[in-house]
Amino acid sequence: MSPYVAEFVGTMILIVLGGGVCAGVSLRKSFAHASGWIVIGMGWGLAVAIAVYAVGQISGAHLNPAVTLALAFQGAFPWQDVPGYIVAQILGAMAGAVVVVLHYWPHWKETEDAATKLSVFATGPAMDHPFANVLSEMIGTFIFVLALQSLGANSFTEGLQPLIVGFLVVSIGLSLGGTTGYAINPARDFGPRLVHYLLPIPGKGASNWKYAWVPIVGPLLGGSFGGLFYQAVFKGYVSPVFWIMLGIIVIVLLVTFRFSRTYKSYKANKLTV
Repeated sequence: MSPYVAEFVGTMILIVLGGGVCAGVSLRKSFAHASGWIVIGMGWGLAVAIAVYAVGQISGAHLNPAVTLALAFQGAFPWQDVPGYIVAQILGAMAGAVVVVLHYWPHWKETEDAATKLSVFATGPAMDHPFANVLSEMIGTFIFVLALQSLGANSFTEGLQPLIVGFLVVSIGLSLGGTTGYAINPARDFGPRLVHYLLPIPGKGASNWKYAWVPIVGPLLGGSFGGLFYQAVFKGYVSPVFWIMLGIIVIVLLVTFRFSRTYKSYKANKLTV
């Protein structure tokens, strides 16, 4: 199996199990219906662990464009392989979402709320605040990549490390996920969101594309900076890219903060009209 196929298969497994737990908890007439946030957090953590076990020896189990970019910026992954990995991750996420749609097919019609159906595929904000939302995704992915690389510096009993990575995802979900649903992975959000848009899912609504940039930009910037931060602080090597990435993050946050204030005023004015 080639590394690209492995990334496709691994990301598909990730979404089948991760999206599957969201469907089980969210869709009506499922035995797991309304079982709560902790079940979703555990489901996603185990999904990551199983996917890493499946393909880690073949592709390194990035399963996430933010991880791929972080390693490339560090010089630990060849840039020429980055596009292929990211495409494979997105296609794998789409394939996984299709499996979830088919597995829960009769439950979509039984679930009336369109937003609930979308939440099976894609993340969304608990509070609609662009600055806070993108910052939340940056922080979550920064912690994910930083902790992921810190874990890699430790020795584990053979076969244990993927499970620890899964618990890292559980920890992020329980501690930081309540704001945006912790995408921390652009492929995990964009691929299934595209499937939601394309497939004739009974009773679905809009795919909320106006929010879709947040779980792409936030994780890519936060994850890339997490890798560069690890390299600078833990390894003692501060590359020029570290300062460039920091500058880009500051600019994005300033622009988003300004936009959030304008957006809030627009919504307030619209309500008073």
